[in-house]
Amino acid sequence: MRIDLHTHSTASDGTDTPEELIRNASATGLDVVALTDHDTVGGHAKAVKALREGLERPLTLVTGAELSCRLNGISLHMLAYLFDPQEPELFRERELVRDDRVPRAKAIVEKLRQRGVPVNWDQVARIAGDGAVGRPHIATALMEKGLVGSIGEAFTPEWIGPGGPAYVEKHELDPFEAIRLVKHAGGVTVFAHPAAVKRGVTVSDDIIAELAARGLDGIEVDHMDHDAPTRARMRTIAAELGLLPTGSSDYHGSRKTCRLGEHTTDPEVYEEIVSRATGAAPLSSAAGRV
Repeated sequence: MRIDLHTHSTASDGTDTPEELIRNASATGLDVVALTDHDTVGGHAKAVKALREGLERPLTLVTGAELSCRLNGISLHMLAYLFDPQEPELFRERELVRDDRVPRAKAIVEKLRQRGVPVNWDQVARIAGDGAVGRPHIATALMEKGLVGSIGEAFTPEWIGPGGPAYVEKHELDPFEAIRLVKHAGGVTVFAHPAAVKRGVTVSDDIIAELAARGLDGIEVDHMDHDAPTRARMRTIAAELGLLPTGSSDYHGSRKTCRLGEHTTDPEVYEEIVSRATGAAPLSSAAGRV
């Protein structure tokens, strides 16, 4: 089985619509794909519809989200799988994060304009479309203007990265509270790209141990932002703490270079995730058209 548990659609900052994501996952040869847009489940219904309309080959969809968290000034992301999307506490927190996205993005654009950078809100809103607007859309605007060569280059302190003059904080969950909320909603939590130093400061191994003690289910080990030594270290940490080690592409369509299925999760780990979830179940397509 080929299992990719971290992807994004136009419901947040990917470039594939949820329908395109499902069709592409099937065509790529994935058996299981998780749709984990940032702080939203807005793409789930369209993904399920595409799943039911018939695909090149059978596919299973895991519903989820990537929750924005912050601890001691450090940003971290929590993948939440198979939770009840209507559970009131978690729903309310997702809404708070989502509602803060537009004011934050507008503030970043204004800071850039004050520095003489020729981007504007209309351009960013056009790029975001119906998705949950975020820094990747502003980064794309900078790329359109030829000011940076990649999303990663934009996410530096020179531009819109943490500590930079155009950076603006946003409402984010405490990760320990995120674990509690997801558990209460019947879901499973995996710490996304925990050692992705390219993205900025990361939390210590001691913090990962504290998260594990508070109910964290797993850590994302195989990820494009983890080099080989980092993956080996994360795998050792997972074994020592009894955490599930996952692998995922973190696919964003054409917005990033990673490909669907570039990294995958072991089937036994996937089955354990499913067995722990009580809020929702994976959804499978009908037999594919061969």
